[in-house]
Amino acid sequence: MNHLFETVEDILPAISNMQALMGLDLGTKTIGVALSDSFQTVATPMETVKRKKFGIDAARLLEIIDQRSVGAIVLGLPRNMDGTEGPRCQSTRAFARNLAKLTPIPICFWDERLSTVAAERALLEADTTRKRRSEVIDHVAASYILQGALDRMRHLRSAQ
Repeated sequence: MNHLFETVEDILPAISNMQALMGLDLGTKTIGVALSDSFQTVATPMETVKRKKFGIDAARLLEIIDQRSVGAIVLGLPRNMDGTEGPRCQSTRAFARNLAKLTPIPICFWDERLSTVAAERALLEADTTRKRRSEVIDHVAASYILQGALDRMRHLRSAQ
């Protein structure tokens, strides 16, 4: 499992240029999915996967990975506001370990503490209805997670 990385800094050497990246916002009931363009500059919300069993959820994610030629996964890590890790972080890490057994592509974590808050604010500003917000919040949050990681990667590459 040498393709599970703690940070964007750690995963950067393992990521190929010109491949889309996938961002995931892992919730207890849903998984928000976002994808980047192949230039790894812009994250776009894609879909929300309703969670069933790990095998079914993973099969859908692997299907997207194959269809979109995804080169790496950025998984939101829901730390507590003080930076500590609670039960949700443990279940996210377990999900990552299990997913890593099914695919050779690199996976890294991204601190997602404010991604859902930012996504909710953007949807409120766009005057999205409550029903629509509940339908899209997870994959919009995934795009915030992925965009943060993409911006960090761009910064790291330009500093080299």
